[in-house]
Amino acid sequence: MTTTLSADLWPDVQPEAARRLMMAALESFAERGYHATTTRDIATGAGMSPAALYVYFPSKVALLFTISRSGHEQTLAMIQQAVAGDDDPPSRMRRLVEDFVAWHARRHTVARVVQYELHALPEEEYRVIAGLRRKIEQTVRNVIVEGVQAGVFTVPDVKTAARAVLSLGIDVARWYDERTRKTPKALGAEYAELTLRMLGAAG
Repeated sequence: MTTTLSADLWPDVQPEAARRLMMAALESFAERGYHATTTRDIATGAGMSPAALYVYFPSKVALLFTISRSGHEQTLAMIQQAVAGDDDPPSRMRRLVEDFVAWHARRHTVARVVQYELHALPEEEYRVIAGLRRKIEQTVRNVIVEGVQAGVFTVPDVKTAARAVLSLGIDVARWYDERTRKTPKALGAEYAELTLRMLGAAG
């Protein structure tokens, strides 16, 4: 289960032992928090000795950075794909929110670590993640601007609206778990409808 999930989450990470360490770190960060997690916790979770961790990652923070960068890169690629095309802004926003919310529900453990452990990153690594976050926000903002210009969205401030759209999706990771009756896809569709209403889209 863990091997399949880690391969699905991080298909470009090799070898498989490195993915196991990332999955063990992810689970431990989500359960204990970054600062309370030790390298021994991570190595034990991966079924390795503490010394084996350093063969693949130079430090605990390198694991957090790798997980966080991957999560943000996947999110950016996903929403860029969602807004690609020449259809109207509401349709593109609907796809964006559906995919963004569903991802945060399906990958709620990853999303919690990616979103809520940012403060633990050193300055240089944080700048990399901040750059990805700006690109994600700008993608959302561009769609809202196009909708405002087309007269289909009505918002008092585009920047605030973009952050509100993203915050709705990100918050899903805080409360969603496998016991939630609503599927990620159904939740995404519902949030998309709410978002369009928030943006003043008619119909």
